[in-house]
Amino acid sequence: MPADTPALLWRDAHDADPSRPFVTAYDGPVGGRVELSGATFGNWVAKTANMLVDGLGAVPGERVALALPVHWQSLAWLVACWSAGAVPVLPEDAAAVPSADIAVADADRIGPALDSGAREAVAASLHPLGAPLPDCPPAALDYADEVRGYGDHHTPSPAASDPAHPALESGGRTFTAAELAGAARERARAWELTGGDRVAIITSAREPLGALGPDLSRFLAPLSRAVPLVLTPSIDSANLQSRLDMERATALVGAPPGTPAPSGGIRPLS
Repeated sequence: MPADTPALLWRDAHDADPSRPFVTAYDGPVGGRVELSGATFGNWVAKTANMLVDGLGAVPGERVALALPVHWQSLAWLVACWSAGAVPVLPEDAAAVPSADIAVADADRIGPALDSGAREAVAASLHPLGAPLPDCPPAALDYADEVRGYGDHHTPSPAASDPAHPALESGGRTFTAAELAGAARERARAWELTGGDRVAIITSAREPLGALGPDLSRFLAPLSRAVPLVLTPSIDSANLQSRLDMERATALVGAPPGTPAPSGGIRPLS
């Protein structure tokens, strides 16, 4: 039976080989690099899901605004929401914080998150190693400080395996879990992804998570094939090529217009 929800896609990808690198992230053009195995990323997912349920009181169907850029922490929040049965809500633009039950925001958007009407606001530092925010507002919870106190194992909500459960609000519509899983598999087929691939995604601190597609299929397609990810900010073409070669990337997503096509058999993906 195919995995018909994002939470089940994650389960299958994790279980295939927890020791394999799951996401490698660069902090800046020449900044730090952090590599998380499936097991390590899974610990962050479990801790975040437990924080959602036990710390923030989230119940299945509640909405969680994610005013975050593409980052390994924001991916952990997405998977944690799906595991807990919560519904991620993506902003329409980089400065917005949608109305929701819980709001999670980076340092630039924690002020609007506190004013959004959410019952809880969580500030994410997006530090490459998960360090706390240097100056977290008193009314907000510091994600890095809070999440470490929660358990490394999370029992998914029954909603996590329900294909009909709402799983995302993005681009003016609500997607069911089955729609997200179906879109992921369709894009994976179009991209001809295999288990031997390694997909690099160009990131930007100014772009919201919707840069991964309104259905998040630029993230979920690799997940559906257990394909490791490399998150890297846009840098000049020579250094980008060198980085892609070092990471043994086979495909590239999200290169800005005008970026030369990568060489060495690395295929650009739309």
